[in-house]
Amino acid sequence: MTDIEIASKIKGKNILDIAKNLSIPSDALEFYGNYKAKINFTKIKNNKKGKLVLVTAISPTPYGEGKTTVSIGLDDALCKMGKKSILALREPSLGPVFGMKGGATGGGYSQIIPMEDINLHFTGDFHAITTANNLLCAAIDNHLYFGNSLNINPNTITFSRCMDMNDRALRTIKVGLSSSKEIEREDHFNITAASELMAILCLARDEDDLRDRLDSIVIGYTYDKKEVLAKDLKVTGSMMTILKDAMKPNLVQTLEGNPAIVHGGPFANIAHGCNTIIATNTALNLGDYVITEAGFGADLGAEKFLDIKCRVANLKPVVIVLVATLKALKYNAGVLKEDILRENAEAVKIGSCNLKAHIENLKSYGIPVVVAINKYNDDTDKELNVVRDLCKDLGVSVEVSTAYLDGGDGAISLAEKVLDAINVDSTLKHPYELEDELDVKIEKLAKKIYHASSIKYSDEAKEKINNLKNSEYALYPICVAKTQYSLSDDASKLGDPRDYEITVKDVRLYAGAKFITILLNDIMTMPGLPKVPNYEKIDIRNEKISGLF
Repeated sequence: MTDIEIASKIKGKNILDIAKNLSIPSDALEFYGNYKAKINFTKIKNNKKGKLVLVTAISPTPYGEGKTTVSIGLDDALCKMGKKSILALREPSLGPVFGMKGGATGGGYSQIIPMEDINLHFTGDFHAITTANNLLCAAIDNHLYFGNSLNINPNTITFSRCMDMNDRALRTIKVGLSSSKEIEREDHFNITAASELMAILCLARDEDDLRDRLDSIVIGYTYDKKEVLAKDLKVTGSMMTILKDAMKPNLVQTLEGNPAIVHGGPFANIAHGCNTIIATNTALNLGDYVITEAGFGADLGAEKFLDIKCRVANLKPVVIVLVATLKALKYNAGVLKEDILRENAEAVKIGSCNLKAHIENLKSYGIPVVVAINKYNDDTDKELNVVRDLCKDLGVSVEVSTAYLDGGDGAISLAEKVLDAINVDSTLKHPYELEDELDVKIEKLAKKIYHASSIKYSDEAKEKINNLKNSEYALYPICVAKTQYSLSDDASKLGDPRDYEITVKDVRLYAGAKFITILLNDIMTMPGLPKVPNYEKIDIRNEKISGLF
């Protein structure tokens, strides 16, 4: 049975009942039908009593590690145990939905619903972010057209258009070609999930902070090299108007009728990979436990969660759940696709170097780690014992999850291990300090988390780093954009690569998001579609979507 067939058999509770169980006042709800609602977070009492649990994973493979499935199962398990637990997840981007990855609402009996709505337009948040982003871009070119009183140098414009779809043809474009009065210039599109606007929405603490961040966007420079900000174009009031509903978190539910707040959707390989601070804080104010997820491997989403989001929002997870599959460990040992389902304990042992590397990285942050093995039917006890022995040697708790097949019941043992780990005292530590020079931040992260030995900078990156020195932006955290498939910046380096050179290709200031993005090697901020994309598999018949989710 497919995920959508499972989801369609379980209708779910009216969203008003979900809200009542959380004691959300009715005047704080804006309904989008019977199964979705937005929460006016300003009407939620600010007591922040919940404990935050972060779910991450080893380096991803083509088989999927199941972070979202485990997150949902863990939450359902805690609710079955009588705990007041809430999920806080990201929204899916249409790019991967119609590209290669597919939907992002969990799987099997561990899903959030209405899954087809969440995977598609949901409540329109991505559309609002895209529109606000492109309004600013339109304002920039409109200003140039009508005389350029701000003296903007068109060749220095750094703010680009975006759309919520994979489209490699838009990686480099020319604009201003329709009339002689326009300024012809080169531009590009980012995917919405990697845009500065997405990061701004996700890192804003409230409406005032959102406005300040929009005002602070550096869109380019004048001919005499002075910054030009979005507020100089007098457009941020309209951008706020477009985003007024998008900044409100979305309330949905799991298949087992437990609350889930789903809001914001930055990628973790080319953005910071975490749901909104507003959603996380809302969940912490409503529940005793909050299960949240950071995208891709722990070297990406979890690193950015801990080094960016936690710093901005003054958060600290009480435990980190690291998800792994035996398939992924075999893949990291070089096992071919046609052999991946065969028992191979030796390959699991070899590929476990990737799991070990992520455990060591996460332990360096000072937070307790629990390993969750997302179990498949083909996994054998002999293979599972290899992982158990490794975790025992490293002093880390480990438990199997069968949430995909069994829902919350399949994650009860995992939930017990998580609750045990929560009682351990911990202090969050970081691999770099905000006071470090920008190149020092890059070096510390590269050596401590990616295990590189040296760094090569492009001439463009060197110049930009030098320009940022001694500026107000020098104290910003960094957001590294790199391949998700390896701890390194080279997708072909599986397992635990060590003592290699990474390449810093470019450096981008995101003054509104209040971080600096470091682009490694050949990473792109606009993905392309695969040769056989998911959109070829989708069909809607009798008002039911099939073939994709």
